[in-house]
Amino acid sequence: MILANKLKIALLILFTIFMVGTIGFYFIEEWSVVDSFYTTITTLSTVGYGDYTPKTTQGKLFTVFIIIVGVGTMLYSFGLISEVIIEDRLRRILGRGKLEKMIDKMNNHYIICGCGRIGFLICRELAAEKVPFVVIDNSPEIIQKIQDEGIIYCKGDATQDKVLIEAGIKRAKGIVCVLPSDAENLYVILTAKELNHDIFILSRSEEEESEHRLLRAGANRVVSPYTLGGTRMAMAILRPAMLDFIEITTRRQSLELRMEELAVGDGSPIIGKSLEESGIRQRYGLIIIAVKKDSGKMFFNPLANYIIAKGDRLIAMGEDENVKSFAEVCLA
Repeated sequence: MILANKLKIALLILFTIFMVGTIGFYFIEEWSVVDSFYTTITTLSTVGYGDYTPKTTQGKLFTVFIIIVGVGTMLYSFGLISEVIIEDRLRRILGRGKLEKMIDKMNNHYIICGCGRIGFLICRELAAEKVPFVVIDNSPEIIQKIQDEGIIYCKGDATQDKVLIEAGIKRAKGIVCVLPSDAENLYVILTAKELNHDIFILSRSEEEESEHRLLRAGANRVVSPYTLGGTRMAMAILRPAMLDFIEITTRRQSLELRMEELAVGDGSPIIGKSLEESGIRQRYGLIIIAVKKDSGKMFFNPLANYIIAKGDRLIAMGEDENVKSFAEVCLA
């Protein structure tokens, strides 16, 4: 940035010297504007063809002034231009190498294909939760935006195998397809499943009829922003209290309540205990709204005598600090 500012100042001074030289020769030697500008250029460039030379003493002294001030400024400006070009090129090469090393070290991360409005919101949420992820996009404007945010990225087309491999898809935990069209998302899903059969795939759907195609292609879950938005707006009219509850429990910034999905780890002390025996309600003040089994089956509002098993995913609701404390017990 400092180098760029210096370059701007040098070019401004150089432009001023061009103008002063042209005006000076025009009035002192009484040449035409074109001839005066031509003489200024040949003088500053040190070419000096000699077809126009000052005839007056004032003109000669003025030429000396232009040579002393202008030539030095021009050489300095060209030096700065070269430095800016070399510095920018080195920064890109070194920056690209640094990003590649960071991606190579990542494991069980997520890949975000497309960083438009929805993709950028997803990135911010993942970053806030400190979940590792890589963005794939080929728009120069978006690349600049995510660079400013310090987001790890791969510049390229997400529908190409080599770009997905560069983003570490074979080591990735999941991929989020939020490209502009359903056709592009469909292609990414097929490619992702081919490169990593076990990867979790979340896809955006523009058209309602595309949802089934994306699921058949291999997506684990498909979300339509328009359907969700319409449903929430209708809920704001029909069931406003329910919408308020959902927003309070799902908003990350909420300090009142938080709803979280907690996986029961292999060494958790609550395995084999009932919900009542585990003390979830008494010790942590949490309510278990539902339990999701490995098979995908969901038990809503489980009874107090429900026996917690390894691999269960408990949907807990309570204050943020209590949720965090209980999460450590689950993962122990």
